[in-house]
Amino acid sequence: MPQPKSPQTVAAANGIATDSAFKAVAPPVHLSSSYAFDGFGRAGRYDYTRSGNPTRDLLADTLAKLEAGAGAVVVSSGMAAIDLVLSSLEPGDLVVAPHDCYAGTWRLLSARRAKRQFEVRFVDQTDGEALAAAMACGPRLVLIESPSNPLMRIVDIREIAAQARSAGAKVVVDNTFLSPALQQPLRLGADFVVHSTTKYLNGHSDVVGGAVVAANPADVEALASWANVTGVTGAPFDAYLTLRGLRTLFARVERQQQTAAELAGFLQRHPAVKAVHYPGLRTHPGHEIAIAQQRGFGAMLSFEISSGVEGVRRFCGAIEVFTLAESLGGVESLVAHPATMTHVSMSADVRRAAGIGENLLRLSVGLESKADLEADLARGLEASASG
Repeated sequence: MPQPKSPQTVAAANGIATDSAFKAVAPPVHLSSSYAFDGFGRAGRYDYTRSGNPTRDLLADTLAKLEAGAGAVVVSSGMAAIDLVLSSLEPGDLVVAPHDCYAGTWRLLSARRAKRQFEVRFVDQTDGEALAAAMACGPRLVLIESPSNPLMRIVDIREIAAQARSAGAKVVVDNTFLSPALQQPLRLGADFVVHSTTKYLNGHSDVVGGAVVAANPADVEALASWANVTGVTGAPFDAYLTLRGLRTLFARVERQQQTAAELAGFLQRHPAVKAVHYPGLRTHPGHEIAIAQQRGFGAMLSFEISSGVEGVRRFCGAIEVFTLAESLGGVESLVAHPATMTHVSMSADVRRAAGIGENLLRLSVGLESKADLEADLARGLEASASG
């Protein structure tokens, strides 16, 4: 019987040398849209790529193994993954979601609520009383984002999952910021994990995709069936590129988070910085919870510039190594201004309630030299304070 393999080995080698046709070491990409039947009324394992595809299935199998799940469904984007999990809800069902979640998720939940497809309650999940009050309303689904985007708030996934189970709700965790290299929410009690595979899993900023991993085989089957019905399944070539990027996930994340930790310390000491949000800092309110449920602190962080939005403008005009762009998790370092970029779809009042100010910048730390990145931040911060 095959022995269980470590996650690092799964990422690097799942599906290697399994090609039955030509013994190719690297798994081939299957781009065909359709597959021949064995005969009248005798379909093979695959018939049409929307329903199933060998390349996409290999990526799904790899992700399920990495997240310790029963299976996975690979879809066209991270938002499609969130929406797929929401597909089981009925009118009147309640979703409890973080008040500071990714704006795309906030927008989707708000739009579905406006169509009366379900109810939503946005809650500060670090507030025990507010969370307990929401659980008392009998939710069907609880959405967790830990670390949160962009303020890097940490919540106790085990505790919230236990509360949700007592309330009769299922739990979905967005694990995009950490990836299974650093956190496995299903082992902490979650029912579903969602990913924007665009980010760390692919890691090269050249594919848009998403995935849902489920703990229960029946949930996997239901999700796969609905993805086929709605046609949101991912393209084979996108799956091929994502799997190719996934091979180096652990090596990339290890180097990126090491650099991120050093940059967080640099920013914390800089006089032009008002606050730094990074769970690896001992001053972060979620530091101890992060230690308990994560295998590292990740390569995402955010910070607040002391000189306000004009300081942000000067900072962005001075940087040379960081690129001002949306997205995250690639080999290149990016900076984003959430209020005008990733979270612009939120109203100003909602952003204010979540703590997302005009002076907040989010960093995705890549694989460049730490010295170059630190010098770039210093250059930007000097410019920010020069007004």
